[in-house]
Parts: sequence; structure tokens; C-alpha cells
Amino acid sequence: MWRNIASNAITLIVIGLFLIGGVMTLLKAEYYKTGPLTEAICLKVEPGSSMQKISVYLRDKGAVRSKELFNIGADYTDRSGRLKAGSFLIPAGASMAEIADQITTSGRNTCGTEVVYRVGVTRSTVLVRELDPVLNSYAEVARFTPAEDTAPEAYLRVIDQGDTRIRLAIAEGTTSWQVVEALKAIDILTGDIAQIPAEGTLAPDSYEIKAGDLRQDLLARMLQAQERRLAEVWAQRRDITPVETMEELLILASIIEKETGVADERFTVASVFANRLEKGMPLQTDPTVIYGVTLGKGPLGRGLRKSELRKDTPWNTYVNRGLPPTPIANPGLASLQAALKPAETDFIFFVADGTGGHAFAVTLKEHNRNVAAWRKIEASR
Repeated sequence: MWRNIASNAITLIVIGLFLIGGVMTLLKAEYYKTGPLTEAICLKVEPGSSMQKISVYLRDKGAVRSKELFNIGADYTDRSGRLKAGSFLIPAGASMAEIADQITTSGRNTCGTEVVYRVGVTRSTVLVRELDPVLNSYAEVARFTPAEDTAPEAYLRVIDQGDTRIRLAIAEGTTSWQVVEALKAIDILTGDIAQIPAEGTLAPDSYEIKAGDLRQDLLARMLQAQERRLAEVWAQRRDITPVETMEELLILASIIEKETGVADERFTVASVFANRLEKGMPLQTDPTVIYGVTLGKGPLGRGLRKSELRKDTPWNTYVNRGLPPTPIANPGLASLQAALKPAETDFIFFVADGTGGHAFAVTLKEHNRNVAAWRKIEASR
């Protein structure tokens, strides 16, 4: 009798375990399956919020089918105690697991308000914009130039909010002096800058920043990023590369960067300089002459004078053959790649064509025709 009772009990326990296992499998599948959200939303998690409070909001917004299951899943995956404050973009169809991962991992704001400090070749501006989660695109709220304008209310209202995403965007072709001056003007950064980094050694890119960041630490990030890029590009060099050292690569890339803003032209422009170097011809590029005048301390703001074209500075490539002694700006990755592997052409001349690009030529006769066409365009303007 007791043997039968024990056997039946074991059978019931086994059946119960199978049932529990089946239920757990179903719950797990529900936690990881595509969610019901039909349009993306921006989820703002306030400091001190709890996963239980967030689950109610998600249920009310139609992002999860069950707040209880969301909480159980977050507990089971050890997410409940890792909730980050911030604003997070929850895409349509996001599963409960994906939502929990989004709000507990990095704490980086992915939606809401964004402030972008843009460091450009001619000026630095600040842009305030708001993300539309449905369209996944930003709408501009305010724009101003710190050196010229008073900060607008839209900027002052959001810059101290914890969920405002803040970025620093460094344009290709800026000089190290321009970057340093821009960092000094950003009021949310702290600390002094020991010295201006060597020209060309800062990587143009977008950098996530936050209030209180040290200016010197931010420069260190830019230096490390450029070192990595330079090493990665240099590792791809080949026998016909027109430069012999990484320093020469950086110098040539900086000239290419300043000569054209058209992405498709970089490798062709690089071919002109490679051909001139091979033939022992002077590079004769205006941006190097300009650098000899300004030393990178802002744009020239006018045309070059004949006296400046004749003045013998180390960077004057009309007077001196070969590469100048230093880079003339901070080149981006594409210009580094173009400097290492130029297009294979016979071009040794180029001039602006009026469209933002350039007309290239093999012979001086062809080049003179292109120059004449450009002069007509200039005169008409």
C-alpha cells in the first residue's frame, strides 16, 4: 500500500514538474517574443524610478502585454536592480527582454532632447534638437553661435537635465587650435588644457560628453582615436604608396582634407599630389600657403595675396617642393585612406569647377582651359 502511495506521489511530482517547466517555457517565450508596440516611443526614466513603476507605464502605452510578466522577467534575468535614469528609444515591436536590456545597460540617452556642440572649419555652433520617436528623426529647436549669440532659453532649459544627450561633433579639416578654443568655450566642460596637441593628431568624429567632463580627458580621447585610425590605415600600405612614414601620411591626408569637401573626389585629388610628388613637382596647393599665414588659428577669411604666395614659409608649397613639415589640419578617415591609396590617374592639375568639385587635367593646356572656365564663373558671381 505505501509503495503504491509513494509511486503515485512521485508520478504526481513528475507531472507537476513537467507542468511547471511547460509554464516557464511559455512565459519565457512570451518575454522574448515580438511586443505589441505599433509605433516607437520615448521612455523617460526618472532618477529613483522602480521597475514596477516603469512596467505600469509600458503597459499603459501598449509596449508590453503584461506588467507582471515584465517584472518577473526582469527579476529572473537580474535586471530589476540595474535600472538607469535617462530617455530611451523603444522601437515598434520591441520585446520585453529588449526593453529591459535597453533601460538597464548603458544609461546612454537614445531619444528626447539632444545638444550638439559643432566645431566647424569656419565657426562653432550649438544645436538643440528633439527626436521624433515615430519618424526617428530630429527636429531643430534652437541654434546659436556661442562667440556671437546669447544662449537661448531652449538651450538653458535642457542643458542641465539629466536625460539630455550631449555630443561634441568635430568636423574634418578643423585645426587643433580651433578644437582647443572650442573646448574652452563649452561651459559644461571643466579643467584647463595643458597645451595644444600637434596638428593632425585629433580625430574628427562625434563624441558623447556630459557635464563636468575634463577638457584634457576629451582631448586624450581624440588623440587615441586618431592614433588607432592612423595605425589601421597604415597597416594597409602597399609598395606604390606615395608616402614613406605615418607622419607623411598624416601630412598628405590633411592637405587632401583641405582641398576638397566632396567625398568622391578625395582619391582623385590624392592622385594629383601623388603624381606631383613622383615627378618632383611642387604641390602648389593654396591651403598649405594659408596655413603658413594663419598657423591654423582660424580661417583666413579672404583670398590669398600674391605676396603671400611668394613668401617663403615652411608650408608654402609653391616655393618649396615636397610635403610641408607638418599637417595643416586634422584629417578624417576617408582622407587618410585616400592619401595611402590614391586613384590611378595621370592628372597633375585641378581647379574648382563651380559645382563644389574640381576639374582635373593632365596637360597644362587642358588646365588653362579649366582655369578660364572657372574665372568666368567667378566673374558671373
